[in-house]
Amino acid sequence: MQILLTRKLHKFAIKELEKHYKISIHDGKIPIPKKKLMEKIKNIDGLICFPYDSIDREIIEKAKNLKVISTYSVGYDHIDLVAAKKKNIRIGYTPDVLTGATADLTIGLILDLMRRITEGDRLIRRGSWHKIFGPSDYVGVDLEGKTLGIFGIGRIGKAVAKRARGFGMNIQYNSRKRLSKNQEKVLGIKFVSFYKLVRSSDILSIHAPYKPETHHLINFKTMKKMKKTAMLINTARGKIVNEEDLVKALKRKIISGAGLDVFEREPIKKSHELTKMENVVLAPHIGSSSAETRKKMASIAVQNLVLGLEKKKMVYSI
Repeated sequence: MQILLTRKLHKFAIKELEKHYKISIHDGKIPIPKKKLMEKIKNIDGLICFPYDSIDREIIEKAKNLKVISTYSVGYDHIDLVAAKKKNIRIGYTPDVLTGATADLTIGLILDLMRRITEGDRLIRRGSWHKIFGPSDYVGVDLEGKTLGIFGIGRIGKAVAKRARGFGMNIQYNSRKRLSKNQEKVLGIKFVSFYKLVRSSDILSIHAPYKPETHHLINFKTMKKMKKTAMLINTARGKIVNEEDLVKALKRKIISGAGLDVFEREPIKKSHELTKMENVVLAPHIGSSSAETRKKMASIAVQNLVLGLEKKKMVYSI
């Protein structure tokens, strides 16, 4: 059987694949150009792809022998699920293992914004720290006692809640499906309407999947309902937030800051207005980017592919 990887994986993962299959690895431009992918996928039995790859209907129809798509990601909105299902193509993904890493980054963005860490780093590097600060100079805000609003209480949302409790934060959430009362009690969180979540949270943290109904859900109208002192965190999917509206809200001081690991278009350009704002912390989509997590993801991506091709139950499947 023939396997295509749209970019290089860890050495141990490639060695494991080579035990079973003939593999080819794209080593050119990332993400792989569509024309190139359409050429390479014609006779492929299994595909390991990444979240930047667009595996659309046209690609899937071109893949005459494709039996399994294994994506190295927790998200799968880059794959046309309807087209894959029509051709009985099995799809594997890598949730759970990146939960802790993404939750850690979320807390890191919250701390950074509220205590103005990156802003201070920039201040020193450009030689602008000329005096010892007085009692009211360059102050941030405490996490303790602040209200964290979590939109989307899946694996990552829950992990963020657990971590936030350690900082003494009050935690509320809104999600498509409410947790049981026992789960809410264990996590120390309460369910509120989306309207209340937006209006009463000091930090609004996005952890929902990207779907048509969540596209640009966080827009200017939504942000106008937030506290002027509130901050927005997004480590989920870029298109949930309307970036043009976010820039407008920050410029007009509708909200006080934002911490973003995901963007509508990635990589974000240096010329983007968000890069010029002191009250914005930006990360280059590194939610899962710890050495331990990335190795686990590679292992699961390979296992999903092998199990899928052997017509066995995958570790994680859609």
